[in-house]
Amino acid sequence: MNGSTGRGERGTPPAVRRARVAMAAVFAVHGAVTGSFATRVPWFQDHLGIGAGRLGLALALPAIGASLAMPLAGRISHRYGSRTALRALLALWCASLVPVALAPGMIAFRLALAVYGATSGLADVAMNALGVRTEERLGRSIMSGLHGMWSAGALAGSAAGTVAAHAGTDARVHLGVAAGVLVLLGAVVCHWVLDLRAEPEEHPPPRFALPPRSALAIGAVGFCAVFAEGASLDWSAVYLRDVVGSGAGVAAGCTTAFACTMAAARLAGDAAVRRFGPVRAVRAGGVLATAGGLLVVAGGSAVPVIAGFGLMGLGIAVVVPLAFAAAGRSGPEPSRAIAGVATITYTSGLVAPAVIGQIANAGSLTVSFAVVTAGAAGLVAGAGVLRAPVRAASADRAATAVERR
Repeated sequence: MNGSTGRGERGTPPAVRRARVAMAAVFAVHGAVTGSFATRVPWFQDHLGIGAGRLGLALALPAIGASLAMPLAGRISHRYGSRTALRALLALWCASLVPVALAPGMIAFRLALAVYGATSGLADVAMNALGVRTEERLGRSIMSGLHGMWSAGALAGSAAGTVAAHAGTDARVHLGVAAGVLVLLGAVVCHWVLDLRAEPEEHPPPRFALPPRSALAIGAVGFCAVFAEGASLDWSAVYLRDVVGSGAGVAAGCTTAFACTMAAARLAGDAAVRRFGPVRAVRAGGVLATAGGLLVVAGGSAVPVIAGFGLMGLGIAVVVPLAFAAAGRSGPEPSRAIAGVATITYTSGLVAPAVIGQIANAGSLTVSFAVVTAGAAGLVAGAGVLRAPVRAASADRAATAVERR
């Protein structure tokens, strides 16, 4: 079975092709907000006069806010339609940079971070759900590329933030300008996304609900990938410095290289999915990630360890996009399923750095990444849950939404 979900892009209505480009821009805007914020975390710490411990606790609030808010995204899209909902939620996510930057103290900062996370999660579910529907109408895999554009947007946002930080620009000015630009850009590109409306007889999804059972196995696969991603991003530089004995420049460069590898693999990943299908693509990725983890654990010098982190980045890159795509196809409530998978993966990203640290304290960082490697091997075993169900595209469209032209 190949990775195609139906007809190819040839013969697809122009509105759907435009929607694909618009969705890529939406993902890039969402990523740019994350990249912009991340570069100014040191400024927040200095501005508020807090230590690493208090900052770390505060930075857990966005993930908590996102997890609590995500189940609401489906109801919002059901009530207002996919285009209006996405335009509003993306604007709120971009604008959330402003209260974070203007927070005068820790209480306001924590509240702003919770709102920042909540708006992120709402926009995340809405854009992934609409990305899945765009993929179905296009008839070819695009989710990996969309997540690649998110990574590209995050890199662009972080590059701009780095320039602003080096220039000594106050974060309130930098993030205010970034928020304004991204709100405007998001509003423009949302004009071309698909406008899907629920059928009149379709009941709205519940405000809050546990993830459907179909999302749990898919979320477990996503958990393994995001756990490896979070561990590598937060601990690869420390691993190079403390275990291998590399200098600070080489250690920091490994983290940047890992992020760039993931972005490039996601941008190119759709071709592999179309050729081999999601299950084979994830199994092959699991093999690569496991081999990379073994190199990290067994490598005694910088070159094999950096190569190992690179292989892990290549191996896990397409897993989360395919998990969202599988969730969106897994039942009659795609937004609820995607929210469930997103909540599980957000939780993985939240707990991964802390778990790695605790294992390192009890044993060593080498043992920590042996656990990461075991999780990567789980991708090989669990890839089957991402298999696309066989169903008629026309029946699916009639059951889920009506496209306004």
